[in-house]
Amino acid sequence: MKYTFSKIVDMPFEKAVDHVKSRLKTEGFGVLTEIDVRATLKKKLDADFRNYTILGACNPPFAYQALQQERMIGAMLPCNIIVQDAEGGTEISAIDPVASMQAVDNPALGKVAGEVQQKLKRVIESL
Repeated sequence: MKYTFSKIVDMPFEKAVDHVKSRLKTEGFGVLTEIDVRATLKKKLDADFRNYTILGACNPPFAYQALQQERMIGAMLPCNIIVQDAEGGTEISAIDPVASMQAVDNPALGKVAGEVQQKLKRVIESL
């Protein structure tokens, strides 16, 4: 099962991170967390790794709706977007919330997940 949607863009890594943040904002998302995986692996393991950043994005109205439908859904929030070096450019990948919500036995989450999915797809497609 495919659980992300992705796009490779022809722009430098740091510019891509900034561009993703800007596009997320236009769809009503804020970035709650930003994890520099490369720096973390270097610090903790002295391991070299490619540029790889995880952005934890949240759209408050949809997060609130999901939390009202499922008490423990916070374990699956926020929506993660990955920006990483890739062959031919910088790859941006977003979690498919519809795929991830299939793990939760609560049909009421389907509508919320579908709306968030469309917003995240627009972010990726607009890059």
